[in-house]
Amino acid sequence: MVWTMGGQTPESAPLPGAPAGAPAGSPPAPPMHPPAGIPAAPPAAPVAPPAELSPDYTPTARDLPVITPGRTDTLIDRPAVVPVPEAAEDADAPHGMGPLYVVGDVHGYYDELREALAAEGLIDADGNWAAGNARLWFLGDFTDRGPDGIGVIDLVMQLSAEAAAAGGYCKALMGNHELLLLGAKRFGDTPVQSGAGTASFQAAWLLNGGQKSDMDRLEDHHLQWMARLDAVMEEDGHLLVHSDTTAYLEYGDSIEAVNDTVHDVLTRSDADEVWDLFRKFTKRFAFRDDSGAQAVRELLDAYGGDRVVHGHSPIPYLLGEVGTEDGEGDGIAVDGPHVYADGLAIAMDGGVTMAGKLLVAQLPLAG
Repeated sequence: MVWTMGGQTPESAPLPGAPAGAPAGSPPAPPMHPPAGIPAAPPAAPVAPPAELSPDYTPTARDLPVITPGRTDTLIDRPAVVPVPEAAEDADAPHGMGPLYVVGDVHGYYDELREALAAEGLIDADGNWAAGNARLWFLGDFTDRGPDGIGVIDLVMQLSAEAAAAGGYCKALMGNHELLLLGAKRFGDTPVQSGAGTASFQAAWLLNGGQKSDMDRLEDHHLQWMARLDAVMEEDGHLLVHSDTTAYLEYGDSIEAVNDTVHDVLTRSDADEVWDLFRKFTKRFAFRDDSGAQAVRELLDAYGGDRVVHGHSPIPYLLGEVGTEDGEGDGIAVDGPHVYADGLAIAMDGGVTMAGKLLVAQLPLAG
């Protein structure tokens, strides 16, 4: 395994955004005050990111601000506009296998993850697998922003072993923040060609919520586990990906080809090549607008399945509605997954990093 423990250990500091060069001096480490662990000094007036990203897009600036935890004036108390579909009968489950569940972006929110998994009966009060032959997929982004990303990874690895022993399984996909943490550990301050000037993984990691406590606790087995994660998978007609982008098509014309290509890139350990993979997996909103359904169909035609299920883009920003940091404007109450793009896409990032909700849902969803 090429990911070594010899990389530099950055300090700590939300989500990739508009073109910008990496800053010469990164922000200082935010205070660690569980259960929040949110980077300090978010932008004063968050706005929804643009629907389209330029060809020179590079993830060296924030575009999804973090809303200070504990505030109630940023999410308005009104009926939710996010659909909360009921779980339908799982007629496509493999013989002998139980129901299928997916988990959206966790971003270091260990306590919230345990609470959400327990609410679905997937773990018991001690955090052990309690769902027998059920199947559980995490859609990536385990670390950064929240207080305990390594604790999240440890829990997912633990549940993977326990679920397999019980006749089920717990598996995970590669998110852009796994690529970011791998790159920060392996390459540190090594300059990369960002498309908008010189950048580095370390600078991008700091800017996008990297936590010093995660870097300090990162061990070889964590690195090896992350580097082996698949990028795309299909389960019961659900095409599971992390990012709401068609960039996966650039890496292969089948699920196997995409996953093999991603693993090959990480094995070769070329900083520019890994950076290009990271920046493409940070793209978003491909399924959101008028052409969204067609973009989803491109992925489904290439890789199979009837629906795409993704994380990455928080539902409030995906919908283009969110309260400002100073409390002005309306917000979105995220109560569950968002089904959109003519019913072909399901968004699973409930925006836990900005006072939203960490989503765990059973598939298939009606609607």
